[in-house]
Amino acid sequence: MEKKPEGAEINVNEKTNRLVKWIFMGTTLIFLATTIVFLILFVHEKNKDKEIKNQNDAINITNEWDKTFKKSDKVNHKKVTFHNRFGITLVGDLYEPKEKGDGKLAAIALCGPFGAVKEQASGLYAQNMAERGFITLAFDPSFTGESGGLPRDLNSPDINTDDFSAAVDYLSLQDNIDPEKISIIGICGFGGYALNVASIDPRIKVTVVSTMYDMSRVIAYGYNDITTADQRYNTRISLAQQRIIDYKNGYYATQGGNPEERPNGPLFLQQYWDYYKTERGYHKRSVNSNKGWLTTAQSSLLNTKLLQFTNEIKNAVLMIHGKEAHSYYFGRDAYSNLTTSNKEFMEIDGAYHCDLYDNLEVIPFD
Repeated sequence: MEKKPEGAEINVNEKTNRLVKWIFMGTTLIFLATTIVFLILFVHEKNKDKEIKNQNDAINITNEWDKTFKKSDKVNHKKVTFHNRFGITLVGDLYEPKEKGDGKLAAIALCGPFGAVKEQASGLYAQNMAERGFITLAFDPSFTGESGGLPRDLNSPDINTDDFSAAVDYLSLQDNIDPEKISIIGICGFGGYALNVASIDPRIKVTVVSTMYDMSRVIAYGYNDITTADQRYNTRISLAQQRIIDYKNGYYATQGGNPEERPNGPLFLQQYWDYYKTERGYHKRSVNSNKGWLTTAQSSLLNTKLLQFTNEIKNAVLMIHGKEAHSYYFGRDAYSNLTTSNKEFMEIDGAYHCDLYDNLEVIPFD
């Protein structure tokens, strides 16, 4: 039998041990790398969840009937939630006619006035249209009411326009709704947003605009377009300074909303007060009924032209305006810019701006 060289067995054992060590180290490195990747993904998902939660942590849905109008016995009502493409959860009141048959129904998404909540004018419109056979969805726009979004009491031309399309998304997927028969109603400032989204989203078959404001126009140019470029620049300086103040304080200042006492100023300001600050239209979640918009909320609207492409709307548009309304010129000019042949401008003799919020003898539901 051949004798092994001295030390050969030791060399084999050393190689074996070295190999085992390398395998162990490799396995350990793979395990560590996998763990690190898993932790990164886990933290990312947790942060993502936290971001979504933070966007929507203002949501606190009440199930009690807390509208500014009486509940109809001709419709069914329930709260629903849906989300826009910015990840913000929106809360709406869904109204359905009790007598609706077996077929799919036409639907309407509603929002406004600017600074109001669904418990006010848009809900009144929604309930009345549901009594007439439509499924309707009155919703709170992002950052307001029961809907999500932070900070609170903010408005965004982009996001609030998308809120309308998000409502159309939701309605389109309901089994009892015909997705080819979805329309929208925008009131006051959300009348302007309604026209804006109609120029973007061809799924909207009919756009109804009631007592419209063009918010980008009034913020940039003032009432009756009297604001100069120098005045706009001074406003930008003021808003930029306010941003520093807000950042330093750790919270956002608000504009103050309607005063506690009825103002002595222009008639339309008195009429706003009569609606938002009295039992007629006050609501605890309404921006206009309480502390108002954030002071810096107007920054985006100052540099935005909402109605830039409304001349390209091809579907039907109905515009309704009180002939005595201070906002009449917004509707008149917006209507003139429409090129669709399927349009109508309805003037209500003797009606003021806020009459089209809740005056059932003025609003042309029939």
